[in-house]
Amino acid sequence: MKVRSSVFASFILIFEVVGIALFLRGFFPVPVKSSFSSKSKLSDLPAEPLTGSSPNSSRLPHPLFKRVVIMLVDALREDFVFGPSGRMYMPYTRHVVERGSAHSFVAKARPPTVTMPRIKALTTGSIPGFIDVVMNLNSPALLEDNLIWQAKTAGKRIVFYGDDTWVRLFPKHFMEYDGTTSFFVSDYTEVDNNVTRHLDSTLKRDDWDILILHYLGLDHIGHISGPHSSLIQPKLLEMDDILKKIHSALISKEAEGSLPYLLVLCGDHGMSETGSHGGSSEPEVNTPLVLISPAFKRKVGMEKPGVVEQVDLTPTLALGLGLPISQNSVGRVIPGVLEETSLRDQLRFLHLNGHQLSCLLKDSMPNYEKEAGFEQFRVAEKAHGNWMKLYLEGNTSEVLSNMGKKVLKQYLEALAAMSSALSKQLGKYDMYSMIAGMVFVFQLLLILLLAMPEALSGAAAVDLPVLSALLSLPFYLLCLLLASVHVLVCTSAESSCYFCSLSWGLVFAAVAFSSAMFCILVSMTTRRFPLGPKIHSKSPLRSSGSEWSLSELDVLLLAGTIGHTLSLAASSFVEEEHQTWYFLLSTLCLAIFQDVCRKYFREQRSPGEEEEEHILPSKDCHPSAHPKAEICSEKWLALATPPFTLACCRLLRSLNQTGVQWAHLPDVGHWLNSSEHKMVLSLLTAFCLVLIYLLVQRRCSWVSKVALALGLLGVYSYRAAVGNVLFPWQRSGHTMSKGTVEARFVYVFVLGILFTGTKDLLRSQIITADAKLKSRGLWEIYSGLVLLVSLLFRAHNLPVLCGCLLIQTLMAQFIWKKLHYDAAQTTIMHYWFGQAFFYFQGNSNNIATVDISVGFIGLESYVEAPAIFLTALNTYAGPLLWACHLVCYLSSERDRSPVAVGHGCYCLALLRSVPAAAYIVLVTVLRYHLFIWSVFSPKLLYESMHLLLTAGVCLFFNTMEQNHSSSKS
Repeated sequence: MKVRSSVFASFILIFEVVGIALFLRGFFPVPVKSSFSSKSKLSDLPAEPLTGSSPNSSRLPHPLFKRVVIMLVDALREDFVFGPSGRMYMPYTRHVVERGSAHSFVAKARPPTVTMPRIKALTTGSIPGFIDVVMNLNSPALLEDNLIWQAKTAGKRIVFYGDDTWVRLFPKHFMEYDGTTSFFVSDYTEVDNNVTRHLDSTLKRDDWDILILHYLGLDHIGHISGPHSSLIQPKLLEMDDILKKIHSALISKEAEGSLPYLLVLCGDHGMSETGSHGGSSEPEVNTPLVLISPAFKRKVGMEKPGVVEQVDLTPTLALGLGLPISQNSVGRVIPGVLEETSLRDQLRFLHLNGHQLSCLLKDSMPNYEKEAGFEQFRVAEKAHGNWMKLYLEGNTSEVLSNMGKKVLKQYLEALAAMSSALSKQLGKYDMYSMIAGMVFVFQLLLILLLAMPEALSGAAAVDLPVLSALLSLPFYLLCLLLASVHVLVCTSAESSCYFCSLSWGLVFAAVAFSSAMFCILVSMTTRRFPLGPKIHSKSPLRSSGSEWSLSELDVLLLAGTIGHTLSLAASSFVEEEHQTWYFLLSTLCLAIFQDVCRKYFREQRSPGEEEEEHILPSKDCHPSAHPKAEICSEKWLALATPPFTLACCRLLRSLNQTGVQWAHLPDVGHWLNSSEHKMVLSLLTAFCLVLIYLLVQRRCSWVSKVALALGLLGVYSYRAAVGNVLFPWQRSGHTMSKGTVEARFVYVFVLGILFTGTKDLLRSQIITADAKLKSRGLWEIYSGLVLLVSLLFRAHNLPVLCGCLLIQTLMAQFIWKKLHYDAAQTTIMHYWFGQAFFYFQGNSNNIATVDISVGFIGLESYVEAPAIFLTALNTYAGPLLWACHLVCYLSSERDRSPVAVGHGCYCLALLRSVPAAAYIVLVTVLRYHLFIWSVFSPKLLYESMHLLLTAGVCLFFNTMEQNHSSSKS
């Protein structure tokens, strides 16, 4: 069965997306959980250890606190409180930390540092999986054992105000609540006022036991303007005043003889140097934890904060309120909170924590008895029993005290070891789903590679032996074999597998598909290799007679692509992947410069070729009256294009520091965004918008030109409204707004341009079959996309968009066309440029660099679909613009043919499939290493998104090729 290259590539990509989705379903692990379906109960708590024949005591320590107020400030970094600026940002909090009855800690949050996983960690004590990043957009109810459920079951009255993620996680748990939308990051004032307005009335009442406040304004400011914004200090002073108000109210309500209160100030995660979060850098994972209570000793000076895990707060609060510790908690009680209690109570608290951790250890590790922490706990528990025997006998000697301190130390060491072992055991992988997804992807990749000579031949078609494979005996034998393996795995698996939970119809379809792919693969292999040495088709990469030949540029493109794929095996290369692309792009520019020099200086062209070159004018140009002068100018422009591209890319690199190791260093973007350089940024923005118009409008109709000009004016108006730039008549201290009207003004023109381009494209395909009209329609759609991206890009990033358009224009006019690069070479170059521009934007393989604030441009409230679309478009603007330019360029060239389009589609599919498949193998091999969660998991998500993007582009390729073929016929 013969199919066109573009259809074949689209088919491969769609099924690769399915295979990767199955792999991801198994790769994102189920977090460590207890095997007991019920939740912890007070009646299930172990008895107090006691050696001898006397019955063990089931005595439980009394609660330490009567009331608890948790003030959670989203994205509160530890240096905002404990750093050099702490006295300026939060003076009252700093005074309490230095002189008050308080304990202060640096609480380390585990990645992913996103709000919903951090709330789960704070309430369950467990370490959420990376899949919770996706679940963060629509949090389901939390069903596992947690602190909020335990408190409600114990009769505690809970009041909550703040981020509505809590309301979704804990429905019907709060006596009173008022949720605020967490995703509308443009609002950093009302979102906090809606919390504070309840404080005065709530603090005067006595009908609550736990008050939870979750403030979002600081996080929103970080997303909008970063941690060094002028808005940060006023917001932190506001939070400091709120803490002072709460503390004063609690002090006034304190009664003689009653249990003390506990005021907790904490952050769910920190904030990166760009103002975002999600990764594992120090500013993102280090959060302050301040515990204020009259039960603690008063400080006499500033002490260096201790370091604890964020999940340690869960068992500390549970024991402090007299509640059972959540079954899945991996945290350990903070010893400083217990220091004023009796030694017996301290040992009892630590014993309860140790018992819970040891039970979780038994459930999650088959060889738990070999764990050092488990053995230490058993030794400490036995020593605790001996101590209790002496204590109950009335022994009051110093020996008893020393023995108790020794047992206390043994418990603390055991808790630390067990907590560490459980934290490293991040989850249980669904290996069956991972292997099934990996087999699918590799079968498709091998078929893609074996089809390369045919797909890149002159016919641009692939002969797939589908019928012979489906009618062969090995196909049915493989189906039986794979079905037997499926039954065997599903009946013997210790843990549930996602693939086993599917219906038999879906399983049979997957088994038949895998068997058919294997038979097709074998058939293509046996057909290909005997004919390999006799191939006399046109070279897919470089035409040079009838033999397969590679030019120096072809070798560079192949070696660079393969080398980049191999480099992903090291975490350092993943973290700093932008350096690889910058190097490859610089090398490509030098190689192109060599080709230009060879063409214009070393190779002697015939007079006929020179005459043909100037007789056939370029697009949108008329025959020149001075052909020799035009050829001379084109020569020098072609010579200047590679060095200019090299210089342009070097300047764009300096705009945004990215990666991990050097992301904290200052860059041009930080300099431009500072308040004293706002006029420079305004002039640069205006220049870039004018240049964008000049570069894009050339191929548009006059209606689209007018709409583009007005749209770009609206972009500048939006940036002026939100305070990024200034109009000449504006003062620097003018009142800022959300820019909703200005953004919607731009959206109208974006939709208008897209409608005009789509109309021209449809007319050219259905009514007139006009190639010129079709080309204009494609470029108009592209210009609409450029206008939308210019609205989403931050003002200092507009030079990246200008550089992208300028390089595309110069390369298309003087390099790809003049040097007669074929579709395969042009496609690989577009791919390289797209990957480099992804990092020029300031992106990295770190979730923290995703700018979610752009998802709310022009929106008054949070709407999920447009917010996700705008955020994804802004993140992948670089690769998307280059992929769309490739479609427009290949589809509108004078000598365009379905062959070129098919070659381009096939090369795109191959370029995306190879690294994706290699990465699947890599994360499977390294799945038990802890560091993959902060480095490799985001990269795997990025690879999946790139694959989806490529699938969409290939489908568009296929549509263009099909329409072109039908119009020809």
